[in-house]
Amino acid sequence: MNSLVSDRPQAGRQVTQPVQVIAVTGGKGGVGKTTVAVNLATQLAKNRRVLLLDGDLGLANVDVFLGVTPRRTLAHVLAGECSLDDAITETALDFAVLPAASGLANMAALSLAEHAGLVQAFSELTTKVDILLIDTAAGIGNSVLTFAQAAQQVLVVICDEPASLTDAYGLIKVLSRDQGVTQFRVVTNRIRSPGEGRRLFGKLARVADRFLDVVLDYVGEIPEDAYLAASVREQRPVVSSYPTAKASFALKKLAQIADTWPVAESPRGHVEFFVERLVRRPSVRLELVR
Repeated sequence: MNSLVSDRPQAGRQVTQPVQVIAVTGGKGGVGKTTVAVNLATQLAKNRRVLLLDGDLGLANVDVFLGVTPRRTLAHVLAGECSLDDAITETALDFAVLPAASGLANMAALSLAEHAGLVQAFSELTTKVDILLIDTAAGIGNSVLTFAQAAQQVLVVICDEPASLTDAYGLIKVLSRDQGVTQFRVVTNRIRSPGEGRRLFGKLARVADRFLDVVLDYVGEIPEDAYLAASVREQRPVVSSYPTAKASFALKKLAQIADTWPVAESPRGHVEFFVERLVRRPSVRLELVR
């Protein structure tokens, strides 16, 4: 890993401090999850050292969004073909991307040697990364549940579509019931009028309050914005391409909020603990993708 991650100042945070791990998810595909993740990474990287883990096994959404082509993934690390640093792809936006593993089989059933090697590889990043962002796949498949339950913060992206609310509720239900996740941050996307995002969140919160033992925290709305759509076509984050766009202001505000989320002052806050949680759940398996 070069200076974009390893040499960036910590903006007041000591190198021995834990790493913030944020999973960006959404249940339904097409809600703008990758857009949110990439723009968050771009904005947070102005003051933090950010690594964006592309957790969408097989689809590589982050690669396409940024117009980069990673040559290595975690699968190559586990196979002993390269180091973790070699699997990290630098971007021109001051953050780095790590493809999860198109081709990584069943992380819940790694051999002891593979388990130890993976944990060790990630532990070497604890003095280099302030924030690990995970862009999960759509849906509630095993890989989504695995990454989300291992993160410290789960950010759920929803939009004003019935399927988005239904799938987000299903994701929250499964994570709370089966994985013990009880707190979720929620951001609404493609909002057409002021207040619509809060209303949309209210629908989700009312159902969750009635049937689930969870806490939902509303963290803002991202407006419908032609500049945001243009930035996706251009394979550039809107916060850097069109910094004065309405969507950019909303995403910058979201990044400011995310930067205030508490980081675990315990072993759970370190990246190697994230990997321990990632691989230790026997009931959750990452499917082999060829």
